[in-house]
Amino acid sequence: MTTVTAPRGFDRLQDRTRDEQDALLRIPFVKAAVAGRLTLDEYVAFLTQAYHHVKHTVPLLMATAARLGPDRPALQKAFCRYVEEEQGHEQWILADIAACGGDADAVRASEPDTAAEVLVAYAYDVIQRRDPVGFLGMVHVLEGTSVRAATQAAEAIADTLGLPPHAFTYLSSHGSLDLEHVDFFAGVLDVLTPDEVDLVTARARVFFQLYGNVFRSLSPTTDRSADPAPADERNG
Repeated sequence: MTTVTAPRGFDRLQDRTRDEQDALLRIPFVKAAVAGRLTLDEYVAFLTQAYHHVKHTVPLLMATAARLGPDRPALQKAFCRYVEEEQGHEQWILADIAACGGDADAVRASEPDTAAEVLVAYAYDVIQRRDPVGFLGMVHVLEGTSVRAATQAAEAIADTLGLPPHAFTYLSSHGSLDLEHVDFFAGVLDVLTPDEVDLVTARARVFFQLYGNVFRSLSPTTDRSADPAPADERNG
């Protein structure tokens, strides 16, 4: 008799959020970033909103670990590792902003746009009022998106704007680091029950929408992600 092996939790999560992942990558601002068609102001605007949600990453991870309790030692250990690896990433962003000629101190003192504020608020709500395991949905969204787009966007924007490598510490490092993180994340999902993986999937779908809203709020009024018209067409 043939034994049918159930898919790993990570594979199930990937398959069941494929539409949401693809929809995020189709957002005009994301497409423009990957194609290297952001202006300097738009790149700094992205970094500003990234700062406002990334500065909550470690507090969110610590809150999740605390809510899991001692009866989930494997998960607690996993979140503690995440805490160690995510320390200081918001400082990378501020350094990138300064390297772009932006005012890092002003960004630090600023308030987030509504979309970033709601993203973070929902993350805290999931941890405190629902099920802390659901926060893995946000981990999936941020790390999965980084692997697919961050490094490519950093290289393309650098080529277009002529910025130095140290203006892309967050995007470049985030993308390469998260290749390892995804493998680790897949192992974390293996310790979850099928019902918990379903819960993470449901939360991830919401996080994709909310994270996408951050980019939608930054989108240019025209979609410059499409290939530019040939010079003879532009010149009439």
